[in-house]
Amino acid sequence: MPLLSRRWLVRIALGGLGVFALIQLVPYGWQHSNPPVTQDAPWPSAEAREVAVGACYDCHSNETNWPVYSYVAPMSWLLRRAVDAGRDELNFSTWDHDDNDADDAAETIEDGSMPPRQYRLMHSDARLSDAEKELLIAALLSIDGEDGDDRDDGDNSGPG
Repeated sequence: MPLLSRRWLVRIALGGLGVFALIQLVPYGWQHSNPPVTQDAPWPSAEAREVAVGACYDCHSNETNWPVYSYVAPMSWLLRRAVDAGRDELNFSTWDHDDNDADDAAETIEDGSMPPRQYRLMHSDARLSDAEKELLIAALLSIDGEDGDDRDDGDNSGPG
């Protein structure tokens, strides 16, 4: 490799390192708070709660486990945003103040959009088997006060 090309590679690498160091100064995503749990979701079984904790609670509760990389930008930004959005959508730790969107959560699990693929890549306990998905869906519908067999299919026209 010519000397000129090597110099440019060194400059680019040093520039990238400098940018990485500078983005660490951006104050978003550093502080990781876990507000108090005011009321946990009323899980119908310990097994359902265990599956939910492993697959959902990092983003959808006030019991988030913050890994080491969550303190390093730009990952800290992505995780902070994901947790904020998850808690806003559904928070199992504030069930007394929640809109009880358990049926919506069951639908997102059923259609495969939850847990998100990027989360499943990093968290093996979020890679749910079919049986675990069914358990979680049934538990969420039970929490919401529905029977899993009587899901609303959108046809409210009456019998027949």
